[in-house]
Amino acid sequence: MESLRVPIFPLNTVLFPGGLLPLRVFEARYMDMTRECLKRNEPFGVCLIQQGAEVGAPAVPEGVGCLAKIQECDMQQQGILNLKTRGSQRFRILERETSTQGLISAGVELIKPDASVAVPDQFSACARLLQMVVADQGNAVFAEPHAFDDAAWVGYRLTEILPVPLVAKQKLLELTDSLSRLSILQRFLESRGLAAAKGPAGN
Repeated sequence: MESLRVPIFPLNTVLFPGGLLPLRVFEARYMDMTRECLKRNEPFGVCLIQQGAEVGAPAVPEGVGCLAKIQECDMQQQGILNLKTRGSQRFRILERETSTQGLISAGVELIKPDASVAVPDQFSACARLLQMVVADQGNAVFAEPHAFDDAAWVGYRLTEILPVPLVAKQKLLELTDSLSRLSILQRFLESRGLAAAKGPAGN
């Protein structure tokens, strides 16, 4: 497994590979982090907050997060950086330390991407729902290229938009089997009446 050291940005959100995450950065520690990442053309790590808050004392991050690559950066308002970032690869924190400025840095190992698997017929409702979202809101809702036939891509995008608790989204991020993730999401859709439950064979 490849390992590296990255700054960690604990947030009240879960970032998935390929996901879009706009950020407003105003705390000095994260302004410095952003400038350093831009200078080195390197990503930072986004982790869901396990304990604490986004602002103030350093929060305790979850142990698995996702690298965020900065795609755009501007400062239209003095003292506030507007970032457009995109998730790349998941990682697991091996150890972490906090600087005197309150910025967390961590040694992480990268988690191998889910194998590319086609969406099976029994989970086709998951892909159809995403296609409906794009038809309603336009292509920009998800970063292109879209991959409605890829189980990992469909699972990540569906988890982003469904009203699932953050703790559940974190568990879905940590799963390394894209079909298991789709199975959980399909059951969620069925429970909300957004997909037809599959009856026993022959019914």
